[in-house]
Amino acid sequence: MLGINEIGYYIPEGRISNYDRKTQFGIDDHFIEEKIGVRQVSLKTPEEETSDLCVKAFADLQGKIAIDPNEIEAVVVVTQNPDRNIPHTSAMLHGKLGLPHRCACFDISLGCSGFVYTLSIFQAFMAANGMKKGLLFTADPYSKITDPNDKNTTLLFGDAAAVTLISEQPKLVSGAFSFGTIGSEYEKLICNDGILFMHGRGVFNFAVKVIPDDIRQMVAKNNLTLDQVDLFLLHQGSKIIVETIADKLLVPRGKAPYATYDYGNTVSSTLPILLADELSGKASNIVICGFGVGLSWASGLLKRP
Repeated sequence: MLGINEIGYYIPEGRISNYDRKTQFGIDDHFIEEKIGVRQVSLKTPEEETSDLCVKAFADLQGKIAIDPNEIEAVVVVTQNPDRNIPHTSAMLHGKLGLPHRCACFDISLGCSGFVYTLSIFQAFMAANGMKKGLLFTADPYSKITDPNDKNTTLLFGDAAAVTLISEQPKLVSGAFSFGTIGSEYEKLICNDGILFMHGRGVFNFAVKVIPDDIRQMVAKNNLTLDQVDLFLLHQGSKIIVETIADKLLVPRGKAPYATYDYGNTVSSTLPILLADELSGKASNIVICGFGVGLSWASGLLKRP
């Protein structure tokens, strides 16, 4: 049975403090700590490309588990901010990691829902083709597209990458997933002429209206109740979004942690970074849910094998 074996990640050391931008944006400590929940955002160097972030995440993975690169049969990179339009970032990453020629490589263009979507896609792809070991990368450095003078985006988004090892020695396996899209509202989170725009209130309303019901339905689809879920790992859109979803689900906020105070919303990498610390934990049933760009969402259940 395929599943999540280990997770490595890389968060650049560079930081921009939101406390230093209080005067610029007319915000206070309460807004920083209780509303958005981002004290500082992580920032890659100008020389670091998307694939470079992935390479450093892979190095972290190698520090946690012995990996023979010759055994890697598939690589997928989730990003909407690739190194180049052509070729696909996974091909460039393949070369940088020195992976075998008989290794499938492809990219998936998804944002905040990307990890959950791709976990389902990639495991199914591997299983259908008899593959035993693959790497699922997420890397979406939004510093490439945020306007430093736009309060709605520059205070929230941080750079990072993660890599999830999928193998036949899993610590967590997947249950049933659920997916959805409200494409008619895609303009609420959009990149025009290389600059990101976000309608903050619109994204908040979407998340707190749609996500609780989707999680309830997905949990029921897995023949569980919300009380039987040990942990809810929600996309870290902002502190107030995470807390409002937990409240609407009527679950303790401690079961739905918010943990990105010191690096921000890292888009598709938020969930694997959170999940990395839970692989050796005690939680038996873990909900993962990503939501955002599209407007799209994906929810799934992870459980101990």
